[in-house]
Amino acid sequence: QVQLVESGGGLVQPGGSLRLSCAASGFTFSNYGMSWYRQAPGKKRELVARIPGTGGATTYADSVKGRFTISRDNAKRTVGLQMNSLKPEDTGVYYCYLRWGYRDYWGQGTQVTVSS
Repeated sequence: QVQLVESGGGLVQPGGSLRLSCAASGFTFSNYGMSWYRQAPGKKRELVARIPGTGGATTYADSVKGRFTISRDNAKRTVGLQMNSLKPEDTGVYYCYLRWGYRDYWGQGTQVTVSS
């Protein structure tokens, strides 16, 4: 059974940093790309960053390039999102995502609020 569990959200001031983590289980983690999405109030869920299983390039939304970094630890079965220089518009619920076996899997989400 696939499980994705996010952690690390919270309240941070503009310009601050947060690190999110997603713990994965139930599939061969190293074989699959993983992604972070976010959803702001009243807006559609959007892709933030994606990292391949092994090798290949990471991809980022234009709005977070140069500020966010996605990474993975295949031994620990985790994918992280380091978020620096946070802005109020980064506020939202952040979700870990996997496409596996022709199905979409989402974590429960973790709230990130950027506010002074």
